[in-house]
Amino acid sequence: MNRAEVQHRPGHPPELLGRYATIRKFVPALLETVSLQGAESAASLLKAIGLIREAWRTGKRVLPATVPTGFVRRSWRSFVFQQGAIDRRAYEICAIWELRERLRAGDIWVEGSRQYQALEATLIPQPTFEALKAAGPLPLAIDPVFTSYIAGRGEALKQDLDVVTSLAKAGNLPDATITDGELKISPLRANMPDKAEAARDAAYSLVPRVKITDLLIEVDAWTGFSACFTHQRNGRSADDRNILLAAVLADGINLGLTRMAETCRGVTLRQLAWVHDWHVREETYTAALTRLIEAHRALPIARLWGDGTTSSSDGQYFQAGSQGAGIGDINARHGNEPGVAFYTHISDQFGPFHTKVIAATASEAPHVLDGLLYHQTGLQISEHYTDTGGATDHVFGVCPFFGFRFAPRLRDIKDRRLYLLPGMAVDPVLEPMVGGTLDIAHVETNWNDLLRMGTSIHAGTTTASAMLRRLAAFPRQNGLAIALREVGRLERTLFTLDWIRNLDLRRRAHAGLNKGEARNALARAIFFNRLGELRDRQFENQAFRASGLNLLVAAIILWNSRYLAAAFDSLDQRGEPLAPEIKKHTVPLGWEHISLTGDYVWNDQRQPAPGELRPLRRPPSLLVA
Repeated sequence: MNRAEVQHRPGHPPELLGRYATIRKFVPALLETVSLQGAESAASLLKAIGLIREAWRTGKRVLPATVPTGFVRRSWRSFVFQQGAIDRRAYEICAIWELRERLRAGDIWVEGSRQYQALEATLIPQPTFEALKAAGPLPLAIDPVFTSYIAGRGEALKQDLDVVTSLAKAGNLPDATITDGELKISPLRANMPDKAEAARDAAYSLVPRVKITDLLIEVDAWTGFSACFTHQRNGRSADDRNILLAAVLADGINLGLTRMAETCRGVTLRQLAWVHDWHVREETYTAALTRLIEAHRALPIARLWGDGTTSSSDGQYFQAGSQGAGIGDINARHGNEPGVAFYTHISDQFGPFHTKVIAATASEAPHVLDGLLYHQTGLQISEHYTDTGGATDHVFGVCPFFGFRFAPRLRDIKDRRLYLLPGMAVDPVLEPMVGGTLDIAHVETNWNDLLRMGTSIHAGTTTASAMLRRLAAFPRQNGLAIALREVGRLERTLFTLDWIRNLDLRRRAHAGLNKGEARNALARAIFFNRLGELRDRQFENQAFRASGLNLLVAAIILWNSRYLAAAFDSLDQRGEPLAPEIKKHTVPLGWEHISLTGDYVWNDQRQPAPGELRPLRRPPSLLVA
């Protein structure tokens, strides 16, 4: 890390001290408003916050001669302790920064807060959990008996170690080698058949051109998704479907209601605003998306691309459209440009079944489970892929509780250490890859709390993302977090060994993530207005943009799928049949034939008759012999 990166790293003391005047304007009011409580480990910090609050309230210019300093970290000591005395400004900023970190960690909590409540308050009450456990079985996919669980995982670990060792010694690892303890995995080679590109062009050349407004009307005729946007009070569908679709389109293409009213004939801003206020909500977006995903799953062509049991997730960054140097948030990829990420889950059939807005500076890992647990479709996901940004030991640890196999594509997998159970040894060929022994005794001690945590997430007393953010918070981790980390290390070790010896797993993960990246390209093309920037800083409106965009993507995928199926049938009838292994490379993410710009006209008269499709185009054959 170079000097410039160090100087601009969030939490770097000189940078925070330079913002003292700004912090001093609002923190006193905040500390007067909230009631803080904490664990014994945070007693020193809470006492310091109390002294600072009192000094600010009374206007004292000097702190007491003796102040608590047990919370001051090493990186702050040279700033707080100046020539044997306490620098008040540095002391106050250090305490405030540490308060933020302890709130995130759960060592300190705020009375009456939902986000910063005590960890215990987010879990099912202990008596209730014990009653559920006694009634049995718990709604978890993991073995609730620790001895059975660890025995089964230990046996699987031993077998995997033996297999990888044997293959490594014989030089038979598929596209991988282990030499002197160093793992090397060859990049995957493209396996697209030679005719796939020509077949894709031939199929899409038959797909009719369509305006985005006509596409939405046609998809609504198939699915009735517009009826999901019910009135907030009376539960009725919108009286004018076209106005509702215009409001949804305004969200999805990032146009906004004002400009949509200017470009949409026969629709006023007042009508759009009224429909959006009363009919467009996150729950109605979710219901409409579910209907589209279910309609797509029912198509026979969807099974060309997958069986609906695997999925991937990824974040797509959108700039907020103004300078962000003043807010102090730094993103590793985008610097201090403000923005958010739309974190989306997509099935192996290309259905984008869940999306949410997260901060661009936030880790993606805590949100992996949310999409898998809280979507409302009939998808039964068993294996999930992410890139490195979505993988942590805690995610590895939580997934087995709900029956998900977590298979991230880790760019630094050769640097990830393996962990063994106590008393377990490995062959010298793998010994340099071992990072240590798991603290199984600690996991056993906290096993009941881990089961309680999983049951609480299943019951909805807390979300998976909220729990993972809390457990992963720096600087302190409680016993539950450490136990989950140890479970995650065990599961990650099993996954790593399977990744090394299983070429098919690598290919599945690679293909799944490629589908997500292709979906992001379509989303970027749709979200084109205002230079693809989010100008609205309100989280609710940003969530509407994300949901509207995802709904449009799902509608285009459904429309493309039906017309690609018709195109394949037409090619069969013309004596140019395509094999399934060729067809599956023609994906429903094309948009060149869809008119996304111009005036938005909602014409019900030019739609196909019920049960019929638009006529296909008839260009000359593009297939090669």
